[in-house]
Amino acid sequence: MGFLLFIEAGLMLLCLFVALIYNENILSFLLPIAGSILLGALGVFFGRNAGPNMGRKDGYIVVSTVWILFTVIGMFPFLIDGCIPDVASAFFETMSGFTSTGATILDDVDSVPKGLLFWRSVTQWVGGIGIVFFTIAILPAFGVGEVKLFAAESTGPLHDKVHPRISVAVKWIGSVYVALTILCILALLICGMGIFDSVNYAMCCTATGGYGTHSAMLHDQYNSPAIEYVLCFFMFSAGINYTLIYYTILKGKFRQFFHDAEARAYLFIVLVATLICTFTMIGFSPEHGFELAFRESLFTVISLQTTTGFASCDYTLWPVQLMPVLLFVMFAGACSGSTTGGFKCVRLSIIYRVLRNEFTHILHPRAVIPVRLNGAVVSPSIVQTLIGFITLFVAALFGGAFVLALFGVDPNDIHPNFNYYEAFGLAMSSLSNVGPGMEYYGPAHSWMILSAPAKYVCSFLMLIGRLEIFPIMILFSGAFWKKN
Repeated sequence: MGFLLFIEAGLMLLCLFVALIYNENILSFLLPIAGSILLGALGVFFGRNAGPNMGRKDGYIVVSTVWILFTVIGMFPFLIDGCIPDVASAFFETMSGFTSTGATILDDVDSVPKGLLFWRSVTQWVGGIGIVFFTIAILPAFGVGEVKLFAAESTGPLHDKVHPRISVAVKWIGSVYVALTILCILALLICGMGIFDSVNYAMCCTATGGYGTHSAMLHDQYNSPAIEYVLCFFMFSAGINYTLIYYTILKGKFRQFFHDAEARAYLFIVLVATLICTFTMIGFSPEHGFELAFRESLFTVISLQTTTGFASCDYTLWPVQLMPVLLFVMFAGACSGSTTGGFKCVRLSIIYRVLRNEFTHILHPRAVIPVRLNGAVVSPSIVQTLIGFITLFVAALFGGAFVLALFGVDPNDIHPNFNYYEAFGLAMSSLSNVGPGMEYYGPAHSWMILSAPAKYVCSFLMLIGRLEIFPIMILFSGAFWKKN
């Protein structure tokens, strides 16, 4: 934990240099940097005699704690600067960053200092690939058990090994992550976006986070179809399993992309949802034109399915018939092993195969039909874990929506007519790490009017959604704290 806090101090130091470049107040970063270094030194001091071996329990505790600790320290730049006035809002904004959710409580992003805007983007870029996953390549040098951290933080029911040593695999996957970010920066610069905006949008796009440097939506801010198509491409790429990207591009096995069941499901959902939205919008608003309707539909579907949350238009104004489609893509998510949130297409693929086998089993009761994915048999233990995950995911979704409906918004604020549909949209967006929600809480407004308890509830949903529920919920089980 001490070494991880040193890394957070280093990340804030980068933002301090950005503040210096733009002649801004650096006190917002100096105090948190000092606090992070002090806490890191205490952690290293008290842990100096610890053994090198890390158990599974240790891994889950580190992974669960580091997100909360990083968020608590990371919220102080916003509080010291004063752009966010209260602790609940600052905690929400920082948790939304580190979990790469992208929901914001800032009404006027343009008035926020550049250093803090860069800090928002850094939290998403580091949180996108995983704070712990991001540092696995460093921690083994200090004798920390990398496998346990990987098992506790990595997402998805299946893990493809790029290399027998996880630290080496992380370096290769991290190289893909950095390469995508750099290519996105260059593409946005070519399309006419400024250097500061290009760096920030590329970091948040690759992390599938969604924080922007302006309050206005992309179409209103830039009015550039080229920028929107570039972001579509990189959002879609960031939603692909990074191991698959590594094999497809760096290893030259291009056919493997179309042979991967999860990638096919991901591409299928994007195409079908985009076509449904495009032709529905043309039917209701013929003046839209095919290209504009297609571009807005493609951008919105990819942004919501990859849980990025960028907005080129206000989709809450679309025909109400499209809202179930958008809710589904928010729920589905993209591929496991990517920076995205949501349910993940690999789980949908396994569920489809389980149901298909069950119908066959009804007709042939004595048949033994294994569940296969990409030619390999999915073990019954993985199917059992999937059933448990579905149960927890649905329970968290409806439980979170119920609690949010109870807390509602600040009664002294605007929009007092808070309804369960909006609460469900907030819960879905938080749990799937999407960012924008439904109706009032869509891309046109911030979430500032939520009450303080509602902000903490959303923050908790973001955290368990980012860590795939189990690493957090297991801490509440009695068996976890027993010695044996």
